[in-house]
Amino acid sequence: MNTLEIARELQAIAQTGLHFAENPYDRERYERVGKLAAELLASHSNLAPRTIYDWNAAEFGYATPKVDVRAFVLRDGKVLLLRENADAGKWTLPGGWADVNETPAESVVREVREESGYEVEPRRLLAVLDRERQGHSPPFPYHVYKLFFHCEIVGGAPAASAESSESRFFDRGALPELSTSRVLPTQIERFFDAVTQGTQRTEYD
Repeated sequence: MNTLEIARELQAIAQTGLHFAENPYDRERYERVGKLAAELLASHSNLAPRTIYDWNAAEFGYATPKVDVRAFVLRDGKVLLLRENADAGKWTLPGGWADVNETPAESVVREVREESGYEVEPRRLLAVLDRERQGHSPPFPYHVYKLFFHCEIVGGAPAASAESSESRFFDRGALPELSTSRVLPTQIERFFDAVTQGTQRTEYD
């Protein structure tokens, strides 16, 4: 287990402990664990420990991973990618955080609409992946599960958004520079294979 994994686990222990603890001395100890976890997490990012601690303090209940949803959309054998405003103009599959009171499928439909202008329908779940075990960079202070859906366009038209400056379809062998925080070239390759070859297995872990 590396330092970042230890810090995440300490933060989860602190959050869960504060949710269940009734003894004021136990709460004080869990608060201290949370502050130590924030210090460790800050050492792996450009954020201040206080910022991370405040984020974590806003969470409540039993600590669980966050959920990121992404859409793999093909048209004429080409994949839909967006140019990210937040990552130096690099490209990614449309998607983002799942919202409360939305199913994962509803979240991915909303994300595609907001970021690209296209209306899509999810066809199947391609993968449920642990972000850190895939090699995404930079590391996040949160533990994240990434859900990738194969979606088909059913309407809409391309449009820029506050999060992306343009959308475009790319051939498999001519992908642009990707935002590896969001998607990896190897993942896109595997999704091409799964969709074009009709593989029904959902990838996981």
